[in-house]
Amino acid sequence: MTYKYILPIDTKNVSLEMIGGKGKSLARMASSRMSVPSGFYLTTSAYKDFVQKNNLQKDILNLAKPEIIGRTVSFESASKHIQELINGVELSDEIVNEIKQAYGALNGQNPAVAVRSSANAEDLPDLSFAGQQDTYLNVRGEEALITAIRDCWASLWTPRAISYRHQMGIKQEVVAMAVVVQIMVPSDVSGILFTANPVTGERSEIIVNSSFGLGEAVVGGQVTPDSYVVDRKTFTVKESIIGPKAQKIISSDKQGTILQDVSEHERSQSSLSDKSLKELTSIALNIEQTFEGVPQDIEWAISHGKLWMLQSRPITNLPPQPIEVSWEPTPPAKILARRQIVENIPDPVCPLFEELYLTKGLETPAKGQSRKSFFVGGGPMFVTV
Repeated sequence: MTYKYILPIDTKNVSLEMIGGKGKSLARMASSRMSVPSGFYLTTSAYKDFVQKNNLQKDILNLAKPEIIGRTVSFESASKHIQELINGVELSDEIVNEIKQAYGALNGQNPAVAVRSSANAEDLPDLSFAGQQDTYLNVRGEEALITAIRDCWASLWTPRAISYRHQMGIKQEVVAMAVVVQIMVPSDVSGILFTANPVTGERSEIIVNSSFGLGEAVVGGQVTPDSYVVDRKTFTVKESIIGPKAQKIISSDKQGTILQDVSEHERSQSSLSDKSLKELTSIALNIEQTFEGVPQDIEWAISHGKLWMLQSRPITNLPPQPIEVSWEPTPPAKILARRQIVENIPDPVCPLFEELYLTKGLETPAKGQSRKSFFVGGGPMFVTV
């Protein structure tokens, strides 16, 4: 059947404007034969028609303005009133029917799905909207799905999202929200992976954080996960830290998720086997190449031994590659030891300063003593022993 508002998860040649940043990345991975959970996109056209037919745009833009509370810019009131507007009107029959038909075409009767926001101004190389719009996990049934979709639309107008767009100079009138609906992955282990070290900027290192259960616990910082530093050329583990992993998030029997304690035995165990870690890092590098070699921040999950890719976006604010500086002292220095002078002159000195002042001053002998042991050489200050 032909849809007006629905696109398949592996759709090709679709714009970010149509399915948002998250959707665009997923579509690219799915069309490249990556293991992406099946599902569909509700495009931004549905959101735009919903806003237009209910005459909401003018009121939204009038409300989406800052107010000063105690010398602080606040969007709390604006967000509250805009979300009330969105939640106060019904979706059209046309949109509802398409959602129900697309949902019914997924596996099983009332399958559990993940419902994720995908704005047309998120997951861009220079912008980070992570955590500003909502995700709903383990959603079951048509009515629950429609409610979750409406809540995703409303999350376009959270205080954080409005404020961030305001700070970054993004016009409020151009934003729109697509929604990603995917079969829920009941993950045994999940987490995040960076194809470059996001702290040091080291491109030769892959950083993996993992824990038991659903990945929201790792993404949301609710657990201290296992952490692995992997060499991207050899896939060998350079460093591993086993986190306490005291709790995990799992799907509830009905709707949503619950927090569950992890057994004492599991807490001390690595959540990833060497085989799974190697497979994960190998696929992550393939994903990076799919995105023209841009370092990626990837969310992943393992369920019953199968690895799934849930999301990929550029790493924002990645530091530059560290510069390795090699300095060898010239003769006659053999053994180098720092002395108190390095605290006073910690930086390398220029040859002119060394020749005209420093060396002569240091080598001026005291009475009855020879002081020819000092050596500078245009580098950090050392004393030859």
